[in-house]
Amino acid sequence: MKFADKPSRLCRKMAIRTSALFSVGGLLLTLACGALRAAEPNPFFAMDTAARGKPADVAALLKELGYAGLGGQIGDGTMATVLEDAGLKFYNGYTTAALLADHPALDNTLRGKIDGMKGHDTTLWLSISQVADSQHSFPRSSTDGDDIALARLREIADYAEPRGVKVALYPHAGSWLERVEDCVRIADKLNRTSVGTTFNLCHWLKVEGAERDPAPVLKAALPRLMFVTINGADTGETKQMGWDRLIQPLGAGSYDVAAFVRTVRQVGYTGPIGFQGFGIKAPPREILTKTMAAWKDMNQNAPQSGAEEGK
Repeated sequence: MKFADKPSRLCRKMAIRTSALFSVGGLLLTLACGALRAAEPNPFFAMDTAARGKPADVAALLKELGYAGLGGQIGDGTMATVLEDAGLKFYNGYTTAALLADHPALDNTLRGKIDGMKGHDTTLWLSISQVADSQHSFPRSSTDGDDIALARLREIADYAEPRGVKVALYPHAGSWLERVEDCVRIADKLNRTSVGTTFNLCHWLKVEGAERDPAPVLKAALPRLMFVTINGADTGETKQMGWDRLIQPLGAGSYDVAAFVRTVRQVGYTGPIGFQGFGIKAPPREILTKTMAAWKDMNQNAPQSGAEEGK
């Protein structure tokens, strides 16, 4: 019996040692994977202008293709829940508002949208189409509308903050808030950590043109910059172009989007980057597959944020 016990004790010792080795190896592998995830370039999500369909279908397609999540219409929170169940994130919910001196911005509709975002660690993506007093609407980018805009935005932020919802101002061509500098100016005046800005490449090209260097504006916006959106586009006289040339699948068009993304990272931006697919006439799978292939290609051997020249 004693002889028979020896192999048994030896096997138990070997099992313990093997288990310990596997545990250490598993821990090292987990840490290594975590480090690789941390080193990945900016999380890449799709906007629902391209990722259209039922929540379950959208989530399945995004997960299959390797997107980090979705941004778009807010709805009742169903999309956010379905995405989270698939291991993805609902980054932001888009809405447009007119801010008026004699009307509160926070009506029941907007309250409902913010309530639908509660608990999802997400952001209200806010485009301000108009700012007006009782006599007239203020021109685009006019600082004369700032006081009214600030008063109404404080209402929105006061309601959103306790619900864990941030606000990212969304510069949109043709709107009162159409320039990145406008968003930064307003966010700075509000001076809340929960309120920031977005840089939209297609609207930048439409408003500022392809020749203007975005680096100084990105650098100035960085403390408030919550999102950047990109897409394929043509270069040239972009202020005169239609959206069909300014919004294409990633990898299409003559504008050097890869160079723009490098600039975004060189200024130190590490946050999410979204794909804008508004108006592209192709099935979602085709658009998103082409775009993800182009994203992976531009990220192959790409420097990380702030990595080049010690920036």
